Amino acid sequence: MEKIYFTKEHEWVRVDGETAICGISDFAQKALGDIVYVEVPTIGKKVKQGEQIAVVESSKAASEVYAPLDGEVIEVNATLASDPAKVNSAATGEGWFFKLKISNAAQTAQLMDDAAYQTYLKGL
Repeated sequence: MEKIYFTKEHEWVRVDGETAICGISDFAQKALGDIVYVEVPTIGKKVKQGEQIAVVESSKAASEVYAPLDGEVIEVNATLASDPAKVNSAATGEGWFFKLKISNAAQTAQLMDDAAYQTYLKGL
């Protein structure tokens, strides 16, 4: 069963078994404005939770994207190279950035579920 989690840096992660699909939250894409470029990681890259893994640029600013969990990049969303605006139109859907093979599933306990994330946003 899939579960979605969020980080305080506004990344989301959808966990399905040993795979995590990751991107930036709807809140983040709205704050950034029109997304003009996304730099995704290379397949095979190993990352630790909290490490910079990707970059997203908008008409307003560039922003780092951090790995929500430890893992290895097993797939990237190649569509974003030619259509970075997918992040604006479907941040938690077709606008995903990369997939990780999770190496420490227990780290999800450090992330927020949707209800906790919505509460966190209200405090910003």
